[in-house]
Amino acid sequence: MPTLFDPFVLGAMTLANRIVMAPLTRDRAGPGQVPTPMMAEYYRQRASAGLIVTEASQICAEGQGYLDTPGVYNAAQVAGWRRVTDAVHAAGGKIVIQLWHVGRISHVSLQPGGIAPVSSTARVATAKTFTKDGFVDVSPPRALRGDELPGIVAAYRHAARCAIDAGFDGVEVHGANGYLLDQFLRDSINDRSDAYGGSIANRARLMLEVMHAVAGEIGPRRTGLRLSPVTPSNGAGPDSDPQALHQHVVERLPLLAYLHVVEGQTGGARDIAPFDYAALKHRFKARNPEGAWMVNNGYDRAMAMASVAEGRADLVAFGRPFISNPDLVRRLREDLPLAPLKRETLYGGGAEGYTDYPAFAQAQSA
Repeated sequence: MPTLFDPFVLGAMTLANRIVMAPLTRDRAGPGQVPTPMMAEYYRQRASAGLIVTEASQICAEGQGYLDTPGVYNAAQVAGWRRVTDAVHAAGGKIVIQLWHVGRISHVSLQPGGIAPVSSTARVATAKTFTKDGFVDVSPPRALRGDELPGIVAAYRHAARCAIDAGFDGVEVHGANGYLLDQFLRDSINDRSDAYGGSIANRARLMLEVMHAVAGEIGPRRTGLRLSPVTPSNGAGPDSDPQALHQHVVERLPLLAYLHVVEGQTGGARDIAPFDYAALKHRFKARNPEGAWMVNNGYDRAMAMASVAEGRADLVAFGRPFISNPDLVRRLREDLPLAPLKRETLYGGGAEGYTDYPAFAQAQSA
């Protein structure tokens, strides 16, 4: 019977355990959206995770939606990320980067030249984003023209190549939480009448083009995808048939190292809307028998251990517990208490609430 703490072969990687650090936006990149030495230390501290998925990182300047989030599309950013990957690898860890385009979840102050954010639609989201003035309403977007979409696909492909150049073990494409690819997927957001709107096949087209481009560029054994079928994050209303929509997607994906699925509301209720995750897992595995099934959202130690032991998941991703517990793997293995989170230091700032959380032994002696 497999356990949460067993090694696991994930695509081209061999992981020390089945515990994953989920992507967590922390807004601490430097000028030019370049990763900093402090970010390298933050990830190094958490390298005991079987796999680290970095904070979401924009694939192009227009993909940014929050202050001081890192990019992965130019030479300076690649060099900054190389410090991070070198630090994690030196500590024995594995790390992939989450590739991100926020679409309409942005503000003109974060866009090059103050232009409008882009999306599948011109309708503004009921959502906020983080700027130099704190949390503010997002700006009205502009609907992407059909002739612009090949450029979006090319930007994902380029960012994936930059990630490998930066030393990452792979990439995870962010297709969840109401960001650009999810804005095309959901009929509650996508109001297009061209080949990228209307039917399920049309709404899924951009995500599938992106996934085939990324897997074709860096190889399927280094490529993953994150989905959140029913989350209402970032003003994303429910799709009229999320089960059929996501089954269509997983049945047409290229071969992948893994699929990362947020169950329920991201960071909230797991039962916010009905969805048959087991059926989606079956469809994914039928298409992708060597691909891993990664679950996420509100898992505690007992839930995670049972999910792996019973074959409902290959990997379990933990988000916020990794922020305040850099040694989360040890704490889970030994059933040690978890340190509380300082919510006021989640976004932006310096080392406080970022690299100053102690490991368990240090906490006990402090």
